[in-house]
Amino acid sequence: MASQASNISVGALSAIFDGTKTQINEPIVQCVQVKPLPPQTNNQERYRVVFSDISNYVQTMLAIQANHFVTDGLLRKGCFVKLKQFQANSVKGKKILIILDLEVLKELGEAEKIGEPKPLESKLEEDEKPQSTTISSNGFYGAKPQNAPSQVNSRPQQTRPMQGPATATIYPIEALSPYANKWTIKARCTSKSPVKHWHGRSGDGTLFSVNLLDDSGEIRATGFNEQCIALYDLFQEGGVYYISSPCRVRIAKKQFTNLNNDYELTFERETLVEKAEDQNDVPQVRFNFTTIGDLQSVDKDTTIDVIGVLKDVGDTTQIVSKTTKKPYDKRELTLVDNTGFSVRMTIWGTTAMNFGATPESVVAFKGVKVSDFGGKSLSLLSSGSVTVDPDIEEAHRLKGWYDAQGRDESFVSHAPSVGAMSGMERDQFKTIAQIREEQLGMSEKPVYFSLRATVVYIKQDNLCYPACLSEDCNKKVTELDPGQWRCERCDKTHPRAEYRYIMLINVSDHTGQLYLNCFDDVGRLIMDTSADNLMEMQQNDDKLVGDIIQNANCRTWTFGCRARIDHYGDQQRIRYQVSFARPVNYSEEASRLADMIDSYNLS
Repeated sequence: MASQASNISVGALSAIFDGTKTQINEPIVQCVQVKPLPPQTNNQERYRVVFSDISNYVQTMLAIQANHFVTDGLLRKGCFVKLKQFQANSVKGKKILIILDLEVLKELGEAEKIGEPKPLESKLEEDEKPQSTTISSNGFYGAKPQNAPSQVNSRPQQTRPMQGPATATIYPIEALSPYANKWTIKARCTSKSPVKHWHGRSGDGTLFSVNLLDDSGEIRATGFNEQCIALYDLFQEGGVYYISSPCRVRIAKKQFTNLNNDYELTFERETLVEKAEDQNDVPQVRFNFTTIGDLQSVDKDTTIDVIGVLKDVGDTTQIVSKTTKKPYDKRELTLVDNTGFSVRMTIWGTTAMNFGATPESVVAFKGVKVSDFGGKSLSLLSSGSVTVDPDIEEAHRLKGWYDAQGRDESFVSHAPSVGAMSGMERDQFKTIAQIREEQLGMSEKPVYFSLRATVVYIKQDNLCYPACLSEDCNKKVTELDPGQWRCERCDKTHPRAEYRYIMLINVSDHTGQLYLNCFDDVGRLIMDTSADNLMEMQQNDDKLVGDIIQNANCRTWTFGCRARIDHYGDQQRIRYQVSFARPVNYSEEASRLADMIDSYNLS
């Protein structure tokens, strides 16, 4: 025990809360108690831990990212710990440490409590007033009954001197929590939302939000009503600001934010916001990129960051929301990267209207939503951002790859995930001969199956049709006059139409041929361009359209199909509709064939 005691940083806990004492970097202390807190409504498990430096003991709260030390069985009563990162706070007048990071010193083993440490709270108050108190915490370590509340004369926090924001000690964003008392952060505004109006039972109001970034992380902050009016014009995207408490820290509402932070801020009446003179010592933006090739494993509605080379820039179009009846501007982009995949990205509003990047630029998107309707696609959220040719390693690497070889490569788009394929399994693969022999689709209910086949013919007549721009409509429109397209279903006239594929293709495998019907999402994959682009090419260069169709032939795909009976007058015939198409995964195909061979049980 003597050797263990000699390693403890005696007096370190008192020094943490007393700026006049010499601070000990990464002090070593003993854990004398670990206790879970009662479960909260946010379902985040939290732990209180008591640490001793032989002279004093103090209650601490583990930050969520440090919970694993308890759950993994490393942080236990009697062990010895190096406190690597922490913050000192005063919660309701009580001294408490928030532990952000620690190291369990396994080489020191475990021991019974060393010495007779006294509660740090009492020690500090004795130094300031001849009046003692202890921390009462429902039977927690060192708690004693108290007959009356005692007055606490706390010193100013070392982490937040009584100074202006520009001279205050700066908190990292990752250290903010509901337990932090007084703090100042220095952060860059990476995104600012428009002012939004809300209506509720309690009345109406306005709000706006900003995303804030520093070296340690990001956090979302929202201002309501008076704070919205007072702070909206002060915040500018790209600017660096000091934000000082009082400012409410609460559990983040994940449905409204795409940031990797369990907390968010709400501006209060006394919150102090000041623009920083030094605008260069805070990073511009923080990315956590997902490659385009990895999108297949990303769940629908997930929010991600992505970077790629701009392969194609579509024109700005306008759709009409089915719910609000308001028009929205949108623009579709095509991104590629060195995984060999491409993806369609949709941007909206002023971002779409003002987008000026040219093809072959490297573009980074922060805060995009993943869709899996007819294949993986991306949509930029209103809280997201776009950075053209960012000065980061990933961008330089992509630019070098594209200039060296990517410009001449072919790219494939993502098909829907297996989970989106109506539950089809590998043993539901059919050959064309099996489809005909088993008369799939002749029953009352539709039949789903998978087919691996090669496109051998694309019918060029009625390859696509002019569709309505209204959201979720897609019905055919009629051109009344130049610049006037009429949709009977929506009872609206639009300035243009959006062309969509409605293709009939013939496919072949080693057993026969079959005609398949394809709609727009599958058509985009097969043709490797949108129907809008194809129609524009047709007006300028018929030969180019022929080349695109020729390139689409003789490519092998895995098709997900639905077979059902269609009635044409007195006749019945089976219609085969493609639900998805994806490039053949030869590794999966080899495994499927191997399983098929094994099923014969040949000895």
